[in-house]
Amino acid sequence: MPGLSPQVLLAVLVGALLHASWNALVKSSTDKTLDTALIHVLCSCYAIPICLYLGLPDPQVWPYIAASLLVHVAYYFALAGAYRHGDLGLAYPLMRGTAPVLVALSSFLVLGEALTPLAWLGVLCVSCGLLLLGSGGAMLAQKKAVVFALSNAVLIAIYTVVDAKGARLSGHVLQYAALLFTLDGWPFALLVLWQRKGAVMPYVRVRWRLAAGGAAASLASYSIALWAMTVAPVAVIAALRETSVLFAAVLGAWLLKEPWTRPRVLGTVSIVLGVMALRLA
Repeated sequence: MPGLSPQVLLAVLVGALLHASWNALVKSSTDKTLDTALIHVLCSCYAIPICLYLGLPDPQVWPYIAASLLVHVAYYFALAGAYRHGDLGLAYPLMRGTAPVLVALSSFLVLGEALTPLAWLGVLCVSCGLLLLGSGGAMLAQKKAVVFALSNAVLIAIYTVVDAKGARLSGHVLQYAALLFTLDGWPFALLVLWQRKGAVMPYVRVRWRLAAGGAAASLASYSIALWAMTVAPVAVIAALRETSVLFAAVLGAWLLKEPWTRPRVLGTVSIVLGVMALRLA
């Protein structure tokens, strides 16, 4: 598979910024679970007309979509739990920081993609930088957030490899993504609706405009990542996509007034070095 072109690098970094934006939106909400459910139902609303226009992907990829849907339901619960118990600047780096190494290992085992030593160095630099962005005493003070975040790292690695394989088999990334997003938002949202009942609609009326922007960012971000995984190694794209943590740390400091510490500065340097290594690999 060809290396990482400047166009792919730029696209994935734009996707990372979009991903950080909708995660910051969830963190800023008063009800993380309802916000997560609302954003992904709106993702489905965006995806339905695309799915109708493009048609369904080949049936051979439907099992991959079904598996991804199951993993994503667990992911949404863990995501809401992590943000309910911890800062964006802690939970987000832990979730995304350990996932690239897990993706690199699993993509080698499942997809047969072996990274070069320089690419491995890039993945490790990015991962270490992400963990530094979320390090500090807060990890001890927010133990529940740490558990949710690390559990989510495993889920992220699983759905990344599943969707990469499915998107490649489909031969039409947007078709695959449209069906995935059409179905994805509803299982989690219906569970939340069943749990919350009367609390849902008042929240939706207040929040839907902001959530619509978050949904557009989520749909665009993951579609970009899926496309990139069809033209470049999955582990490399997964590591680059997680530079969204750097954007999230900036957004957390700027919008949510979360502290910018020395470990976060060191983490930023490590991420930049890792991105450079991945580009040169």
